[in-house]
Parts: sequence; structure tokens; C-alpha cells
Amino acid sequence: MSHPLFHLDASRKESLQFQIREQISQAILEGHLPRDEALPSSRKLARELNVARNTVMLAYDQLLDDGFLIARQRSGYFINPDILKGRADTPVRLNDIDADSLDWDERLAIKPSVQRAIEKPGDWHQYDYPFLYGQLDPEFFPTQHWRECSRDSMSVPSIRSWSVDHINHDDPLLVEQIHQRLLPRRGVWASPEEILITVGAQQALWISCMLLLKQGQRFAMENPGYVDMYNIARTFTDDIQLLPIDGKGLQPVESLKDCRLVFVSPSHQSPTGVTLPLERRRQLLDMAETGNFLIIEDDYESESNYADNPTPALKSLDRHKRVIYVGSLSKTLAPGLRLGYMVAHPTLIREARALRRLMLRHPPTNNQRAVGLFIARGYHDSLLNQMHQVMQRRFLVMRDAILRHLPMMSTPSTYGGSCFWMHGPASLDAHRLAALARQQSILIEVGDLHFFCDRDRHRHYFRLGFSAIPESRIEAGIMKLAELVPLAMQATAPRPSSHTSDTGNAGQYGGMARTAATPPC
Repeated sequence: MSHPLFHLDASRKESLQFQIREQISQAILEGHLPRDEALPSSRKLARELNVARNTVMLAYDQLLDDGFLIARQRSGYFINPDILKGRADTPVRLNDIDADSLDWDERLAIKPSVQRAIEKPGDWHQYDYPFLYGQLDPEFFPTQHWRECSRDSMSVPSIRSWSVDHINHDDPLLVEQIHQRLLPRRGVWASPEEILITVGAQQALWISCMLLLKQGQRFAMENPGYVDMYNIARTFTDDIQLLPIDGKGLQPVESLKDCRLVFVSPSHQSPTGVTLPLERRRQLLDMAETGNFLIIEDDYESESNYADNPTPALKSLDRHKRVIYVGSLSKTLAPGLRLGYMVAHPTLIREARALRRLMLRHPPTNNQRAVGLFIARGYHDSLLNQMHQVMQRRFLVMRDAILRHLPMMSTPSTYGGSCFWMHGPASLDAHRLAALARQQSILIEVGDLHFFCDRDRHRHYFRLGFSAIPESRIEAGIMKLAELVPLAMQATAPRPSSHTSDTGNAGQYGGMARTAATPPC
């Protein structure tokens, strides 16, 4: 019969010794063991848990070394009272006021939870056909190289370097690698004082808006576009212009000159995947000069161009430092890594660094050092090359499967990225299609839910990603999805809702140029 407090699970990957140590330490910290009574002897606990006595003795020895236990001669093991010092006692309840009765609606300055957020199933890897964007096939992750760099970042000299309080500075090795290796690939030449490491590209977007936007100033972005960019901007201003998208990406409309800040994803527009051509990039930069606005360039998926050399970054054409360049290491290495960077004029970076310090000081420097080593040793370049080859094959298989099984769908004539933007017949209900597909172990992303702010008008759009699905499953998944399309067709084509109206050219992908009082996504 096992000890009532401790239950070992042989199916866990952790050793029995680890489980014993874990459960005893947790029981001590949570106050489940009496402080003045000896723990069961190693012989007795081993018998109760049906394990070797040596296993228990090793766990007890580790608990002694960690300060959880003390040994008393001829009396056994006892809880070390020092381990519980500084822990607050259970507070005495002074009144019967219920915190849930507080008027939180009145107290909250903003409510980000009511915004429409991008959601992805946490169990996506259990689906047979996960056509999701932004998740990487686990086979991509360079486990051996990453372990090597993580191990070396834990060397004594490295620990002494990154474990100190850096206050608001970044790991010099990572900054050097971004400066000398990553940015030149995009034609961007920047000094180290123009570079700031961020917790993913998301923090760079937030910092930029917080420093540069306020109520009454106009922000412009692509529609369809990145919904969280919209959510961030709405935190600081209600005046948002949604810019139309066509087969060449963002259309530089004349009203841009009234904006304070413009967001664009020129390498592969999110979600359509189209690439902004050089002539439009130069036109946009000229308008920024005459209209005196700044541009945030999200350069994600910049190198996944399978036809020719990548188009230089917008930042590389920026002669007057009006572009805030945002890059991410999460998209190529691992989404969970959460490391990105922003490149901008030294004055803006100085203020961004100070603002970041107020938020979190800096991203963890041990992670920064590991990534710096990963880039410095050429592993990042090798990974990009491998991913380029694999993703190009998947792109071709996916494109051919769509042409073969979903001929009624129109897609942009793009040749890059890791997804296809699907424009179905007007009678298609992509929400119903997604629900039917999920029952068949297929995951797709509904267009109006994730990318449009005028949602009711675009229920026939959806996105198919191919970064998370093996090449061998792509055609079978598209074939199964095609069989579900007739079941997701509505009897009549949906009519535009009465509360939305176009104020500009809708563009090939249904974008709207709408200003002021734009409803929240």
C-alpha cells in the first residue's frame, strides 16, 4: 500500500527518484507534512512505494542538499524550518467584503479581452491535416544544434556574462549577429545603437504604437491584415484607416498623407501572401516624405521566396529613416522562442529601450546568448536553407493540389510564403466549412474571423498554411476538404450587412478604406 501523500507514475518520463523528491518538496511547501515529526525512514517509504530503498535514499540526499530536510542522528529526517522562513501566514479575514462585488467595469481603464483575438487549437498537432499558419513542423527544429548552443550558453564564462543585471541592455553577441548577419541579408545596414531586442515582433509593434500614437492621430494598415496590429493600434487611437489590397499588395492611396503611422507587411502580405513590388515601395516612401508619416515594416517570411532572390526590405530603400523595421527569430527557429528585434532611428530606439525597461527591463539574456551562438555558428543559415527547400516542395504540392481539387477557388499569383489565401465563391460559408473540416481532422483558418474588420462581408475567405503539415499529407487533406465544400455552400450569396459601407476601392481581396470610428475587430 503506497503512502497517502505520494503517488508514483511509472508512465511519466521523469525518474522515480525525481518524482519522490518533487512530491516531498511540494508537500513541505504546501504545509501537508508536520514540521516536528520525522519523515518515514528510507526503508519504510521504499516498501510503501514499492521501489528500491536506494531510490528513496538518493531522493532524501538531494532534499538534504537543497535545504528541504535536516538529518538528526538516530532520529531520521525532519523538515528544515529554514526552508519555510519568510512565508506569509494565512491572513486573518477582517471583513466580509466580497472582491467579486467590485465594479470592475468602472475600474478597468481598457478591456483587451473583448477584442477579437487570433486563436489556434492547442492540440493542432493531433489533427491529420493541420493547414495552419505560424506553427512549425516539429521535424524542422534543429534539436542537436540548439542543445549545443543552449549547453554552451550555460558555461561558466557565459553565465557570468548574462546572469548579471543588464538593466536595459541586450546581449552583445546577439546584437552583433543581427547587425552583421541577419540585416545585410535584407539589404539593411544599421548600427548597433539602431537595434533593440524584443519579446517577439509583437512587443516591437506595441512599443512603436505606444511611442508614436495618441488619440486624434490616424493610423493606417492593410485590410485584410494582421488583426493584433489593429488591436494594438486601437489601444491608442480610434482613427484607423483600413487600406485596400490588390494583387500587388497595399495600394498607396492619396489619403495616406493624412496618417501619422502606417503598418505594412511588404515581403509577404498577411494574410494574402502577395509581395509589394519595388515601384510601390518607392511610392510609399515618397508619400511618407511628403505626408510626413512613419512606416512600420513587418518583414516576416521575407526569405521564403521560391522564384528568385527576395525583394530587398522596404527599410533598405529608406534614405531618411522613416521606416521602423520589425523582424522575428520566432518564425524561423521556433514560435515559442519569442525573440524579435526592431531597427529604427537611434532616437526612437533610445526611447523604445527606456520604455521596454519599464515593461520588463529586457528579454532573458540566457535565451539571447543561445540564439546569438546559434546564428554565429552558421546554424541559422543552415536552417533557413533546409526550410527553403522543404517549404518550396510543399508550396508546389499545395499549389497543384488546390488547382486540381479546388478549381473554383481563386488564389493570388504569389510564389512564396507558407500559406495560400483562398477566395471561394460568394455562396461559400467558410465558418461552416471549417466546422465540417474539423470533424474530418482538418484544420483551416477562417478569413473574416482572423483578418477582416468588416467581418460580415467576407465569409467566403479562408487561409491554408503548409508549415505544420507533412508534404505527404497535403494532397489527401486538400482532396478531403474539397469534398466538404458543396456542403458549406449557402443557398444564396450573402448580402453586405447594412451597417458597413465602402469609402474606397475594395480591391482584389475585399479591403476597405475606412476612417474614424472604425468598429473594433
